[in-house]
Amino acid sequence: MKIEVIGSYGGESLECRMTCLLINDTIALDAGSLAQGLSIERQARVRSILLTHSHMDHTNSLPFFVENVYGVVGGAIDIYASSETIYSIRKHMFNNASWPDFTRMPNNLLPAIQFHELLEEIPVVIDGVKFTPFSVNHAVPTFGFLIEQGNSAILWSSDTGPTHRLWELANQTVKVNAICVETSFDNSMQEIADRSFHLTPMTLRRELGKLERPFPILLHHLKPPCLREIRDEVARLKDPNLHFLEQGNTYEL
Repeated sequence: MKIEVIGSYGGESLECRMTCLLINDTIALDAGSLAQGLSIERQARVRSILLTHSHMDHTNSLPFFVENVYGVVGGAIDIYASSETIYSIRKHMFNNASWPDFTRMPNNLLPAIQFHELLEEIPVVIDGVKFTPFSVNHAVPTFGFLIEQGNSAILWSSDTGPTHRLWELANQTVKVNAICVETSFDNSMQEIADRSFHLTPMTLRRELGKLERPFPILLHHLKPPCLREIRDEVARLKDPNLHFLEQGNTYEL
């Protein structure tokens, strides 16, 4: 399984792209920077997108991506998400007011995009990769994913505050190569992190206490104004299993 980090941040700046992973060149996990981080030719190879939730830093580039590949690829782009996320995207994005409704273009029978509802803990297999969605604790309904192919597996937290099922799955799954966990704010912003259901290095340390054995931990979704403080505070935890999911890197599992 090949995972390319198109965007690894929870916000946008000149150096930071919003959340998006590219799996085996054809599957996107979230679309915060799918259009900004890939050439048009590479965008045309993406046939499926899984969305963790409806927030802009995970969906921002969807309209521009669909426009870029419209008429270039044959058949519809498949978008997988919870019913709540699908409702939000259809109501607020592809609504003919904010952006054209590509679920009806060029016509109802041959749309440019089609939605598929994900159900909690019910896996879907896309191009040989199995995705099992599970709920995490965020401000809107949000899925993390257990992502498996062959003997490789990673756990993706998506956005979450203190949660439970993520760590239960880590403890129960025989083969997990890494756990990708959000850490959005530094400790000085603990109140806003708590109110918005995100983690800081301080709450991350508490969450890691739920693990029954050590795993490589890759931290993502850092907010651009907090980068230096988060990195410094994570370094002070002195945990050799903690690393950062680096934008632009490709991980082969």
